[in-house]
Order: sequence, then C-alpha cells, then structure tokens
Amino acid sequence: MMPRLGEKYDVEIETVSKPMEDYQTDEYFEQDLPVAPAVMVGDEILVEGSNIDEHEVEKAICYHLGLNPPEKKGFLGRVLGR
Repeated sequence: MMPRLGEKYDVEIETVSKPMEDYQTDEYFEQDLPVAPAVMVGDEILVEGSNIDEHEVEKAICYHLGLNPPEKKGFLGRVLGR
C-alpha cells in the first residue's frame, strides 16, 4: 500500500521495521514515537498499535499536500478500475 501511494502522490515513504523488543525500550519511549505498528503523515500520527484502511491514509496524504481527498471506491470500482 505505502509504496503505491508514494508513487501516486510523489511523497517520500519511510518504513521502519525492528524487532518488537526494540519498540518496548525506555530509549524508544523517550523519542515520543508511536507504538508499533503505526502510520504517520508528517508529524501526525494516524494510528498506532493497530492497522488502518488504505483510504484513510490516502485522505491524510491529500490533506497534508493540500489536495482534495479521493472518493472511496467500492469493491467493484476497485476491481474494474472505476
């Protein structure tokens, strides 16, 4: 999901993956970073500790870039590309 949205909106996507133990250290909490798994757009934490819908991430990217949010497509719209 993230690489596709990065290409679509020409934004930099940074993925950080560490062992779960690294996210539970005092040093990690001192950095004021969200609990994994998490998604941030700019300095805004969209979700932490759970998953998020791709459409919600895309809306946040559009808001951050000053663009109109995309319409949410239903299942058939996604399959048929409409």
